Amino acid sequence: MFLSSRNKKRILIFLVIPLLAIIPLLSEDFTLKIIATIVLVVYVAFIIFLRDSVRIKDIFNEENEPILEPEEEIQDQYSFETDNGEGFEIISKTKSTDIITSENYASVSKNKLKSGISKEELKQQFQQIIDEELPVDVNSDEQFIFVLEKILNVIKEAYLANSVLFFWYNELKQELSLQKYFSNNPAAISKKKFSLEDDIISKIVNQEEPIHLSEISTNAEMDVIRYYDSPQGIKSFVGVPLFYNKKLSGVLVVDAKALDAFGVETVYSLGRFVRIIAIIISLFDEKFSGSTSENRLEGLLSILKKERKFDSVDDLHDIIDGSIKNLIHWDVFSFVYYSPEDQKFTVTKSENKTTMEYNEVGTEIELKDTLVGKAILSGVPVNIEDMDNAKYTRFTIDEPNNLGGSFLALPLIYDGQNFGVLCFESMKKKIYSISDVKFMKNAIRFFSFFVYTYSTHTILKSLLSVDVETKTLTYDAFINQTNSDIIKSNEVNVPGVLALIQIDDFLEDRSLFETDPFPKVLETINQTIQSEITPLCNLGRLGEKLFGIYFFNSTTKDVFLWAEKLRIKIARKPISVLSKQTTFTVSIGIASAKQKNDIEEVLKNAELALNKALEKGGNSVKNIN
Repeated sequence: MFLSSRNKKRILIFLVIPLLAIIPLLSEDFTLKIIATIVLVVYVAFIIFLRDSVRIKDIFNEENEPILEPEEEIQDQYSFETDNGEGFEIISKTKSTDIITSENYASVSKNKLKSGISKEELKQQFQQIIDEELPVDVNSDEQFIFVLEKILNVIKEAYLANSVLFFWYNELKQELSLQKYFSNNPAAISKKKFSLEDDIISKIVNQEEPIHLSEISTNAEMDVIRYYDSPQGIKSFVGVPLFYNKKLSGVLVVDAKALDAFGVETVYSLGRFVRIIAIIISLFDEKFSGSTSENRLEGLLSILKKERKFDSVDDLHDIIDGSIKNLIHWDVFSFVYYSPEDQKFTVTKSENKTTMEYNEVGTEIELKDTLVGKAILSGVPVNIEDMDNAKYTRFTIDEPNNLGGSFLALPLIYDGQNFGVLCFESMKKKIYSISDVKFMKNAIRFFSFFVYTYSTHTILKSLLSVDVETKTLTYDAFINQTNSDIIKSNEVNVPGVLALIQIDDFLEDRSLFETDPFPKVLETINQTIQSEITPLCNLGRLGEKLFGIYFFNSTTKDVFLWAEKLRIKIARKPISVLSKQTTFTVSIGIASAKQKNDIEEVLKNAELALNKALEKGGNSVKNIN
C-alpha cells in the first residue's frame, strides 16, 4: 500500500522535530542548546496552530457557503485530504429556504424578487406612484401644497432625516409660518408662527445664506431650534433659504438625531431642491393668473347668456352661484341684501370653505363700527389686507373671530342707492390687490342692476292688490277683504265659508312635457274657478298653486257641494300643453267662518281641512265646521 502525498509531507515535517531535539544533546555550546530548544518549541507550536486554524476554516466554509453539489469537494489553498475514517459531515435539521436546490426549485416563483415582492406587485405599486394625479377640485394654493408635500417626503427619505420642514417668510411682519412638514415625531412640531429672534432659522433669514450644524449640544437644542415643543435629541441640522423674485420667501430645513449626519454636499442638494420649489411657485402663479382670467370671462358671460327672472331672493343667489363667486378668490363668501319691506341689511347667503365658525344666514348688519356697515354708509369698497388687528369687526360687534387674512366688502350701488354688499374673505393676507378691487367694482355693476330690479319688483308687488298672472286678489288684499266680510257677516248674522283650493303636487313631473306646463294649467284652472263663483265671493291667489275663496252668506254644506262639483269638473277637463293633452286635479279644504271674528282662526281651520285632503292622496274635498 503506497503512502499518499499528503502523508509523505506529514512524515517529512515531523522528522524535523527529532533533528532539532538531538542538537541540544550532542552540542556542548550552551548558547547553541538554547537556540535549538527555542526553535523546536516555536516549530511545534506553529504546526499545531496551523493545523487547528485550517480545520476551523474548513468547518465554517462547510456551514456558510452554498453547496451546489453534495459530492463535490471544495478545496482552497488551506485544504487537505483526510485520513481514512477521519471524514465528517454537518447535518442540518432544516434546510435554508434562501438556497434554491433541485428539491425546492419548483416551489420558488420565477417572478419573485429578492425582497419577496413579485414583479407584478412591484410594477403595480410603481404605477400607482407615477400615475398619481394633481388634485383638480382644489384651488391653486392647495395644488401647490400637494406638490410641496411630495418633494418634502422625498427629501426626508433621501437624507434619512428626523424632520423636514418648509417655512414661509413674511417680510412685512418679520415672522416665519410653518407651511408643511414630515417628521418621525409630528406631535412635537410647534404649529405657531415664529417671529425673528436669534435662533438658527432666524439667522438663515437675516444672513440670507445656508447654515450647516454637525453637532448640537443637548443643553442648547431648545435655544437653537424653536420649531419643537420639547427637546428631541437633535444633533445635526441643515437649513437653506428659498428665493423667489429675488426676495427671500421661505426656508427649507432638515435635521437628524445622529452626529454629523449631513455634509456640505447636503447643502448643495437642498439648494437644488429649493430652486425646484421656486420654479414650481412661478409655474403655479402663471397658471393661477391665467385660470383667473378665464374664470372671470366665463363668469361675466354667464350673467348675460340667459334670461333672468326675479321672483324671489333665490334668483339672485342663482346668479351669484353661476358667476359672481368665480370672479375672485375667497375662503368665505357672504351676500348682504337690503330688504325694502323690513328696511334692514341682513346676510341672505353665506358659504364657508374653512372649518372655522362664521356668521350665519339671517345675521343683521350693525352699521356702526363694522366694515360692512362702513361700506354701506360710504358706498365705497372696503379692503382690509390684515384682519389680525383686533379693532376690525365685519358684520356685528359680537361676531365669531375672523380668519386672520384679508377682507373685501363691495357695496351694490345703483342709481345712488345701496341695495346690498358682496363680502369676500381669505385666510391669506394682502390677497386682494388694487386691480382686483377695481375689476370687481366694474364687474358687479351688472349684478347691482339685477338686485335693484328685484328690489323694485318686490316693492311693486307689495303695493299691488291684484295678482299679475291670475288677475285675482293678492295674499294681503285677500286677507284684508275677507276679514272685512267676516265682520259684516257677523253684523247681519249670515253664514260665511272659506275654501282653499290647491293644485295637486304631481305637476312637479314636468319632464313629460317639452316645456313647463304649469303656466297653462294655472291659467285653465283659474278660468274654471272664476266661471263657477258669484260676485259675492272673494277670490285670491295665496301661493304659487294655492287659491282662496270666501263665500258670503253661504253654508258649509252648500260650499262642500260646490267644491265637489268644481273638483270633478277640473279632473275631467283635458288641458292642452303644446302637442300633448292631459288632466290635472285639485284638493280643497273648507272651514266655516260663522261666529268667528278673526280671519287667522278661519284660515288655520281651512289649512287643516286642506292637509287632510292632501293626506288622502289629493283630488278630494274635506271640511271643518
